[in-house]
Amino acid sequence: MVTRGSRLAVFAPVGGAGRVEAVIRRLADAIALGLLADGEQLPSEAELAALLGVSTVTLREALMALRQQGLVETRRGRGGGSFVRTPHEPPEIGARLREFAVDELRDLGDHYAAIAGAAARLAAQRALPGDLAPLWRSLDDMARAGSGAGSGGGSGDATAAGSAAALRRLDGRFHVEVAAASQSARLTQEEIRLQADIGPLLWLPYDEPCRHHEATAQHRAIAEAIRRGDPDQARDLAERHVLDAIERLIELRLGPADA
Repeated sequence: MVTRGSRLAVFAPVGGAGRVEAVIRRLADAIALGLLADGEQLPSEAELAALLGVSTVTLREALMALRQQGLVETRRGRGGGSFVRTPHEPPEIGARLREFAVDELRDLGDHYAAIAGAAARLAAQRALPGDLAPLWRSLDDMARAGSGAGSGGGSGDATAAGSAAALRRLDGRFHVEVAAASQSARLTQEEIRLQADIGPLLWLPYDEPCRHHEATAQHRAIAEAIRRGDPDQARDLAERHVLDAIERLIELRLGPADA
């Protein structure tokens, strides 16, 4: 379940130049992270254009591009409109890792740790009780998905790959919900952008069940610090969580992939 704060960030006005590209990116990122669910109907063109602060012409151009990408389906007639289509997981995420040099990964980690830490700190200061429930729901969803990833049942490798992809999406959703709890629309939008851009890559080291349990423990510690209203610890835990993931990602980058 997606928080109201997350949805407000998705549908907040876009600003600056290149508004068509900004709308495409905003909606594509939200779809990739599951903030807009598969099959969900988007608001009408007039309503969506008003929410995003763009003209209907700009919105239609953006929707056309999203249709071409297979992220939106338009249905005509009664009950018609624009509907979300969730993309398939990229088949070779490891190939993307090899595109990054080690110093680029460290730089990404520094930037993202700053964003994640600031969001967690503000969430600990500002979150209302209703803002915390989605964090615990995400943790419960991760536990269920993690059990599926480690079971080895079903259709073998395909089932394991699907569970790993689901875990990566849930990792991203948890961090977006932390940002939404910070009550900062800009931080939430930046979190969404980063998760859509590098989230599947960032959480790649936690695909293994033992590493997934470690990540889950870190998530719970962050959520507990936010619940207690401890901003310093929430920030430190969130930053450490990201930097640990980057270090493991660098280990993968320097491992058999380069052999």
